[in-house]
Amino acid sequence: MFRHPAQVVVTAFLVADVIGTLLLLLPVSRADEGDAPFVTALFTATSAVCVTGLTTVDTATYWSTTGQAIILALIQVGGFGIMTLASLIALFLSRRMGLRTRLTAAAETRAIGPGDVRRVLRGVFLITVVVEATIAVMLTLRFRAEYDDSWATATWHGVFHAVSAFNNAGFALFSDNLMGFLTDAFVLLPITVAIIIGGLGFPVLVELMRSRRSRNTRTWSLHTRLTLLMTGALLVGGTLFITATEWGNPGTLGPLGPGDKLLDGWFHAVQPRTAGFNAWDYGEVTDETLLGTILLMFVGGGSAGTAGGLKVTTFIVLFFVIVAEVRGDRDVIAFDRRIDHRVIRQATTVALLGVAAVVGGTMLLTELTDLPLQDVMFETTSAFATVGLSTGITPQIGEPGQLVLVFLMFLGRLGPITLVSALDLCENTRRYTLPEGAPLIG
Repeated sequence: MFRHPAQVVVTAFLVADVIGTLLLLLPVSRADEGDAPFVTALFTATSAVCVTGLTTVDTATYWSTTGQAIILALIQVGGFGIMTLASLIALFLSRRMGLRTRLTAAAETRAIGPGDVRRVLRGVFLITVVVEATIAVMLTLRFRAEYDDSWATATWHGVFHAVSAFNNAGFALFSDNLMGFLTDAFVLLPITVAIIIGGLGFPVLVELMRSRRSRNTRTWSLHTRLTLLMTGALLVGGTLFITATEWGNPGTLGPLGPGDKLLDGWFHAVQPRTAGFNAWDYGEVTDETLLGTILLMFVGGGSAGTAGGLKVTTFIVLFFVIVAEVRGDRDVIAFDRRIDHRVIRQATTVALLGVAAVVGGTMLLTELTDLPLQDVMFETTSAFATVGLSTGITPQIGEPGQLVLVFLMFLGRLGPITLVSALDLCENTRRYTLPEGAPLIG
């Protein structure tokens, strides 16, 4: 039925989205009487499955505990990977995997090859359980001790936000997201740790687990080195930039002390890595911060993880392409490794399609609404990069605009996976060479 594993992945996410929408349409999912409108249920389910975090309604008050549990399940399934989860269950039940199953799992986890899938799946499962459980315990204890929550409430809040953070989803069970914890390092820091770990990508995490005993960084693959380098640079650079641009802003960092300013600058530099939590109102930030956050959101996190966006490896590969071209080098070199030309083509294709999606979505939403261009571009980038940050305009966009965002969220979560998998497994080799052409560039 399916000729390519990428088709299976897309179909699986569509099915999960449909099931999630139907479950959220049930009256039991609403906190009040009656059922949710179709577009509201569809938007929320898509945002959860695609681990985005954009919402048109207040998650804390609009949905019942059952509805919140459904959202949490969709976040976990969508962040872990639907076919990854199915393959893992099959592996646990039968202790073996067929070739088609291995190819499908490899397409979604970006494992090195079908033979590498078992180790990756086991590593992914172990990392997910350990990180989410650890962060959940830390948050539960904090909510219980500092905010007088009952053990049941504190545990529910701890588990929900731990899963949401590790999967880079950005859903919160508080009406103001995390604005009530603006100066609470014991809440903000564990959440940022979970976001960063989830955003590195499962192949990097599995490799780091394997090499933790030897502590020999020379054994790291080029992908791991590039991901860690770019992640560190963006976190440090983003923190310095956002802290500087918001330092005196009375609507964000202005009233805080130096320590809290650094804490919140760090927290909001982590969020554009596709997490989507906010401890301040993005409608109050400066234009410089808004533009810088758009760029950070578009770059995103690591490949084959819970993060979205262009991906840090795509960005840094294109950077090395520029360096090689400026120097006049024949090959693109990074860390004493020559980058394959197919990888360069893939990076260029993904980047250009990402630009087209954001620009096209922004133009369409501008036509459908009367909202400011910068807010619309922020929203569009957030949807495509599956971030979830918003200046507060999501409920004002209207149903046609919200359907555009639904498409962008789905495209952002699955487009790069589908595209790169197809390029990896479907290569057409010509048996002849055409004459060269040299169009002028620049």
